[in-house]
Amino acid sequence: MNTLDKLRPLAAIAEERERWREQGRTVALANGVFDLLHVGHVRYLEGAKALADVLVVAVNSDASTRAYKGPGRPHIPEAERAELVAALACTDRVVVFDEPNVRTIIRALKPDVHVKGTDYTPDSIPEGDEVRAYGGRTAVAGDPKDHSTTELARRLGREGAK
Repeated sequence: MNTLDKLRPLAAIAEERERWREQGRTVALANGVFDLLHVGHVRYLEGAKALADVLVVAVNSDASTRAYKGPGRPHIPEAERAELVAALACTDRVVVFDEPNVRTIIRALKPDVHVKGTDYTPDSIPEGDEVRAYGGRTAVAGDPKDHSTTELARRLGREGAK
């Protein structure tokens, strides 16, 4: 599938979700900012994909990123971040969201598993109650949080100052 074809509005992915359910396919939902895509992001998303047949990734919009990370972020515009995430082989669908969390997406898709990175535990995932309410589960994937966009930007800033 073409990278840009993976980018869909939530309503379209929700329709696909019904077909996937009828086919007996499981769905994982992962989410994040994915600013300055790095190996930690790739390992997280590959780990999430390993937990289900279909991986849907929700990418924070520019506005929700600024609200979450501060006025200096994101470094990369939402459309480009979404396209980069969609280009990964492990990603099946990508949706950009404006809300402060993914509860609306969880309600629309009812993923079998909601996956977060290793800075969480299955019990500390903020939307976990929403997922458990319909019988879904939460999981953690990826490597230890040894990589971050903030650190990468800091290193790039130091290099640029030379």
